[in-house]
Amino acid sequence: MHSPQVWRLIPWLEAAGDVQMAIDRWLLEQHKSGEHPPTLRFYTWSPPAISLGYHQRQYPELWQNLIWRGQQLDLVRRPTGGRAVLHQGDLTYTVVTSGITGNRLQIYEKICEFLIQGWRSLGVELSYGTAGRGYIHNPNCFGTATSADLLLPNGAKLIGSAQVQKGGVILQHGSMPLHQDAQLFTQVFGTEPITTIELPGNLSLDTIISALITAACNCFAMEIQVQPLSLSEWGEITAKI
Repeated sequence: MHSPQVWRLIPWLEAAGDVQMAIDRWLLEQHKSGEHPPTLRFYTWSPPAISLGYHQRQYPELWQNLIWRGQQLDLVRRPTGGRAVLHQGDLTYTVVTSGITGNRLQIYEKICEFLIQGWRSLGVELSYGTAGRGYIHNPNCFGTATSADLLLPNGAKLIGSAQVQKGGVILQHGSMPLHQDAQLFTQVFGTEPITTIELPGNLSLDTIISALITAACNCFAMEIQVQPLSLSEWGEITAKI
């Protein structure tokens, strides 16, 4: 009988967007070089930010000078594809792993299974979206729901994910808008959120993260080793920002 694979769990972290994306890029390169195990982590963005897909070149000029509650929103580019995401009041997950076979959509589904199971354990059912016709021309990731995204029963998009693969190593991360300000969303994208995110009112951030970690252990047949980033690792990461 095979022993479960050991994954690293980096504790929840609140940091600026350029730092969070630098961590994800570093984890991808470290795992690709064989220096680092598969990793799971959850984080939030402070100050709030708009993240752009790696290939996204067109976006409104006003995004460079948006202010919310006295703070300027950061504008950050992700190492993954997709459209722009507003990171305010959201929870983001990152999975870095390898050895998952299939085409891109099949890999999305294999990774997203832990999100479906985790939210189901909290009483929230999710289903996959279908690609919107205007997806490529829509700068807003949450304006359409592709088959890699997860929807609530009322049609609201709870999780938008993006992915990049390098040499068989997969980085997939995604945003869950838990307490997003509708006025800020409208200011950024020029339109109101398509549907309202309706979640049970008693769900704390710790409860959600704990449920998702438990589901990940089940879906990936893994054990987790909680290990914060060390000072030397922080040095390597911040040197590339």
